[in-house]
Amino acid sequence: MLLLSLTLVSNAVHMPINWADFGLRRGIDLHFFTLRYYSLAYLVGIVAGYWHLTRMIKAPGAPMALRHADDLFFWCTMGIILGGRLGYALFYTGGNTHIPSLFTHFTPGQTVSWDLLRLWEGGMSFHGGLIGTVLAIAWVSRQHGLRFLRVCDYIAPCVPFAIFLVRIANFTNGELWGRVAGTGVRWAMVFPGAGMEARHPSQLYEAGLEGLVLMAIVVPLFWLTRARWRPGLLVGVFAAGYGFARFLIEYFREPDQQLEDFAHATGLSMGQWLTVPLIATGLFFAIRALRRPALGSVVPVPA
Repeated sequence: MLLLSLTLVSNAVHMPINWADFGLRRGIDLHFFTLRYYSLAYLVGIVAGYWHLTRMIKAPGAPMALRHADDLFFWCTMGIILGGRLGYALFYTGGNTHIPSLFTHFTPGQTVSWDLLRLWEGGMSFHGGLIGTVLAIAWVSRQHGLRFLRVCDYIAPCVPFAIFLVRIANFTNGELWGRVAGTGVRWAMVFPGAGMEARHPSQLYEAGLEGLVLMAIVVPLFWLTRARWRPGLLVGVFAAGYGFARFLIEYFREPDQQLEDFAHATGLSMGQWLTVPLIATGLFFAIRALRRPALGSVVPVPA
């Protein structure tokens, strides 16, 4: 609906849409500090995911109890924050040196760089947050004797809504804009700091494909089918679906400035390279789950 509205506005005036005309702000001014929409998106997304998980485990066949969901809430939150920040430092900094600058950018006479802790500078990496979340799930599963793959199946449907909120926050911040659009793209926008050329609002593409569309696939699979009885199917569909969506959208998203040379040299952006193992892993688990009998479907042979 938002893209449709933008298209109607652009068609009416026959000129690119100016992002600044929306009057968007980066956060809510609380006088003593500003609550950033980006931080609020993470917070609401994590809490909403926890709420959905508590409803999911009440359905038959849940591999965990509420106390396990509480542990997952804490450790997955830590995994998202630490993994997302470390992933950004590892994958998206360094430029032509190919050395993560947040780990190696020291000033003379110093032995420690605090750049990594400056969360208001730089960003977060989805793939880093994903790795951190997987490690958190593995830790909780090991501590409580849970089946790791089945726990992942229950976490996967909780993620797309958070992705949707974070991408909307990216748009609200006027960051991570798309590539320069052609004249036929009526919803193209001029973003501050990106020159006067109209660009694809790739943040909205990501909010739609990686968030809403993926949510419309994975959530009904859990509630309306027996997918949760096939270990690995839900997390496989999520991983492959996100990977395909991100790979496609990267063609419309402007590469990070410090990695433009990398994208030109390899033919793919860093985001696309990172989705390749994600797609492969997702397809592997989804196909493996479909080729195996569902839990409880094998009738024991009487002695």
